[in-house]
Amino acid sequence: MPPLDDEDRKLLAECRMDFFVGPGPGGQHRNKTESAVRLVHLTTGITVTATERRSQHQNLAAAIERLRQRLATLRRPKKARRPTRPGPAARARRVEAKRRRGTAKSLRRHPGDDD
Repeated sequence: MPPLDDEDRKLLAECRMDFFVGPGPGGQHRNKTESAVRLVHLTTGITVTATERRSQHQNLAAAIERLRQRLATLRRPKKARRPTRPGPAARARRVEAKRRRGTAKSLRRHPGDDD
């Protein structure tokens, strides 16, 4: 892995870094080395982990990349919802369904009940 650039150093200064033994298969190397990386961004509370690589440096690079992606999605403004209205066909379907429901209910009445 190439050395960390200034942007990565700034980002890591805002994070808590944890190294731990990665879960899953992998044998003796996996069980004896703390190659898995967890980054917690302190200002936002975002947590990312990387455990898929064999080396701590590669996992650190993967975790930094994931954290950058998560922060970018967090910075992106949400789209404003534009309210919509039902169209003419939808209104016609609703009125027709109401008419059918009313007809079905009126057929349940006793024959002699007239209000």
